[in-house]
Amino acid sequence: MVYHHLYSKFAGQAHVNVGIIGAGNYGTAIATQDLYTPLMSVIAIADISVDAAKSAFAKAGIDQTKIVYVDTLADAQNAIDQGNRVYTDRCELIAEIPAVDIVCESTGTPEASAVYALKAIENGKHVAMITKDCDVAIGPILKSLAKEAGVVYTPVDGDQHGLLVQFYEWAKSIGLTVLSGGKATDGEFVYDEVAGTVTIKTDKKIHPPSVETISVDPEDRKYLGMIPKGQAEEYIARRAEILARLPQPGSYDLCEITIAANYTGLTPVVDTLVHAPLRITEIPIAYCERKDGGIFDSAGTIDLATCLRAPIESGLGGGVFLVVRCDNAYSNHVLTTKGQIANYNDTAAVIYRPYHLCGVETSSSILLAGLLRIDTGSDSYLPRYDLVKVAARDIKAGDVFGNDHNPQLTARIVPAQPVAAGNLACAHLLTGNRASMDIAAGTPITYDMVEEPQGSTLWRLRRLQDKTFLDTPVALVVGA
Repeated sequence: MVYHHLYSKFAGQAHVNVGIIGAGNYGTAIATQDLYTPLMSVIAIADISVDAAKSAFAKAGIDQTKIVYVDTLADAQNAIDQGNRVYTDRCELIAEIPAVDIVCESTGTPEASAVYALKAIENGKHVAMITKDCDVAIGPILKSLAKEAGVVYTPVDGDQHGLLVQFYEWAKSIGLTVLSGGKATDGEFVYDEVAGTVTIKTDKKIHPPSVETISVDPEDRKYLGMIPKGQAEEYIARRAEILARLPQPGSYDLCEITIAANYTGLTPVVDTLVHAPLRITEIPIAYCERKDGGIFDSAGTIDLATCLRAPIESGLGGGVFLVVRCDNAYSNHVLTTKGQIANYNDTAAVIYRPYHLCGVETSSSILLAGLLRIDTGSDSYLPRYDLVKVAARDIKAGDVFGNDHNPQLTARIVPAQPVAAGNLACAHLLTGNRASMDIAAGTPITYDMVEEPQGSTLWRLRRLQDKTFLDTPVALVVGA
């Protein structure tokens, strides 16, 4: 990439000082790249577990004599002025430390994330938003507030939705027509043709009734072969039936797709997504327009794919993909004949990034924000869609709504709706709050079914977002 040229010629400052809130896997990975990333230093880490905050610095190999616990702003800045790094369990301090240039918000908790991101903006800090639960609910208004304050609000390289947005922006910048885009689910379906089994490869715990491996009846095995021309819809439907007992995409997958749709204008055509199990070579066959043998009525769609592969084949690596074409016949011939994987009539090709490195690669977004004051999203971040939830089981009044990893609820993606009784509730305005009534399994959750918490920053900012963007309906068109 050309980043080093941009930094050397156009950087507004010589170095970026980073504060991290949330020392989980992601935040820790940012810290552990510190010693190997030029122009960037993680100088402050906060977590409600002080041991987790300190441990992140230890895992990074930072000299332990240079790591100082602080619980006041004055002590934090004084320690940093003396060349130390600081850690704390007072997360609110990070956004107030003068030496911090950018706050990486990675708590994973939507309410806390809203509080800390807003505080960072109000204190003139850039925000790298890692907590997708917050971003999907109020990201557009946070980006708007950051712009007004003269700071950057950015998604991050390393998160799939951030990578997909960048990939889409690049494709449009070189004149490609994007027929569809999406992300791979973290799990991959590994088909052992000799044994007649499919096993999911995943780092996530498998919860019953899902299983790790299934045996495929001999008469069904043809549907795990290459999709023949003109049979994409049939094969995808049969695969869904055959592979139904394996773990399926979660609400967190739909959450990232919703954020990417709000940045790009790409449209989910089914509110629960198709999320087809596909070989890489089948993506351009299936995820193109019907007129060319695919399953989509029109271009500009967004969806998930679970990689289907043989044990010896490489997969999508949790990466992102685009199905594209060139509208000039000669250019399209070059696109589809020079190594790219095309569909049967060469009207679409898949281009893909077969990896996402989580916090290990987030430094690129941090440096672009801190040195060049630009984000790695797009200029058009609008609340086009909401992630909403449906009760997967009976819920009693007073029960606490879980997060995207809780099997209590399933997810859908719908056009964004303002906070109002009877409207479908934005999923992460539910998280951690109580049901106000009994809710039967299969019921979509509306705002009158949840007890609004007193003094919630998340709910306040969501209402501001509604007023700012939804008083005039957002056009749900590709490229809007």
